[in-house]
Amino acid sequence: MKNYQYLTNGVLESYLLGLTSEQEKEELKQILATDEEVLTQLDEIETEMEAYFMRHAVPPPPAIREKIELRISETEIKKWEPSVQTDFTQKTTEPPVNEPYYVNADVDNTHIRVHKHWKLAFIAVFILSKIFLITGLYFYFKANSLEQEIQRLKAQTQQTVPSGR
Repeated sequence: MKNYQYLTNGVLESYLLGLTSEQEKEELKQILATDEEVLTQLDEIETEMEAYFMRHAVPPPPAIREKIELRISETEIKKWEPSVQTDFTQKTTEPPVNEPYYVNADVDNTHIRVHKHWKLAFIAVFILSKIFLITGLYFYFKANSLEQEIQRLKAQTQQTVPSGR
């Protein structure tokens, strides 16, 4: 019954994303060692997540990519490649203990890049806002002038009406 909960409550996904506590990790490792169904489900989820991340991956800007490639030697790349292991818990390789986990990249260009569809949407919203602003001002001033005209006509009719009635 507990194994069914692992299949349905999202613990496997949390485990793959590294969001589980140490206690949950230990429990899951014990269950994975004994239950083939949970292990199969974990592999399927991992494959689906990897496919999702690869579909939605955003490549780095070319300038930064070149800088990173220049700073990383072939031996460093081979250190990070996963080795073939049979233990499911050791699929990802850990970074070396004394070396940083990331590569610093100096960025020359500080401009924000926006996808071309967002640029078109922003331009359309900007133009429409100006059109609505001008239209609103036009109707405001027109209503104001009509109100003044009504006031003038009321004053004129009151002057022309005989006061003796």
